[in-house]
Amino acid sequence: MKSRILICMTAMTLFVALAVPVRLAAQSNYSVVELGELGGTAGSANGINDRGWVTGTDNLAGDLMSVATLWLNGSAISLGTLGGPNSAVAWPVKNNNGVIVGISELADADPLGENFSCWPFFAAAVPTGRICKGFRWQNGQMIALPPFPGGYSSYATGVNNRGQVVGWAENGVHDPTCDPSFQILQFRAVIWQPDGAMQELPPLPSDSTSAATAINDLGEVVGISGDCGIAVGGVSAKHAVLWQNGVPIDLGNIGGDAWNTPTAINNQGTIVGFANTAPGTARTFEAFIWTQAGGMKSLGKIAGDLRSTANGINEKGEIVGLSRGGPFLFRAVLWQNNKLTDMNSLTVPGSPFLLLAGDIDQQGHIVGEAFHPDTLEAPGFIATPVPPGTAVSSAVQPSPQGSLPQNVRRQIERRLGFASELLP
Repeated sequence: MKSRILICMTAMTLFVALAVPVRLAAQSNYSVVELGELGGTAGSANGINDRGWVTGTDNLAGDLMSVATLWLNGSAISLGTLGGPNSAVAWPVKNNNGVIVGISELADADPLGENFSCWPFFAAAVPTGRICKGFRWQNGQMIALPPFPGGYSSYATGVNNRGQVVGWAENGVHDPTCDPSFQILQFRAVIWQPDGAMQELPPLPSDSTSAATAINDLGEVVGISGDCGIAVGGVSAKHAVLWQNGVPIDLGNIGGDAWNTPTAINNQGTIVGFANTAPGTARTFEAFIWTQAGGMKSLGKIAGDLRSTANGINEKGEIVGLSRGGPFLFRAVLWQNNKLTDMNSLTVPGSPFLLLAGDIDQQGHIVGEAFHPDTLEAPGFIATPVPPGTAVSSAVQPSPQGSLPQNVRRQIERRLGFASELLP
């Protein structure tokens, strides 16, 4: 797969520009550059920090395995694994000090036969039965993050500029709220401190499990609280929560009692994510924003679509994610100046179709996953704001709904809860 530079500038010029502040117009337009690959046909850029480090996951040849990936100057660098076949950086990582966190399988099978939370985020998107652990990567070294005593697996989602890593980790409690065909042991939200100490973040008093999904530089942590279930959302996200000084606060909902999942928090304390709009575990969710002043409110979705998610936010309050449904299947979206826009209406002519947006940095660079109907490849991308007056698409590009490869569709569906069933 060759990186396609879609406006008249070199890749080097583009990535030098990452360090230069961009003054956004009322509505920005974007040039798109595809990111390098590791041999497969699909990859997803899920985070970008303010140094221009892009992180996510890229498939290996054959699209049966995926590896946590760092893109520097557009080139893909494999971060490796902890001994198993798969790894991933599945959530936005904002750390500017060279620390990346994610998840990796071990070579060992889980002694209890569990299928922990990691499997939906890998290429095959099917349970593997392996132990999976969160990792901390820095200076070329990947280090496993331990579970609580008695547990086997852990999961790392985010890290702040203080080096505090958050996620969730099993303990030794056999939780009766778990679905034993997938999960047996209880898991709790955790902060792994820079010195290696583990701090448990408890669920709300009525719940048994918790999981942390993001942390800001003030040490404020967001995540979920609920029942164990299969450890992949749904009932485990009965409540969206904010931990302040280790105490969980219920963030409320937008009408539902499941899939209440924060995905990011900025240093202003603004939280985004997705949540059900009606009671029940069926996937009827929409993107939300939460503020101290306004509480939780829906960000909506594109007219005619079924669901939406907010995946990333910057310090300016610009939010990115995706909308799903209607004739477009998946499409990257941007919430800017209180306006929801399909990003495919903002790109320069000749751009690939943008399936999802994973994160946005301070300068307005947006990363995510694109798609080429001609090659059936779905590479990671970075979109850069262009000066006013630059020609853009006259209309939203035709959706590749009929030709989107099964492996691409399945990977997106699994990690965002869109699958109609858990197994193929």
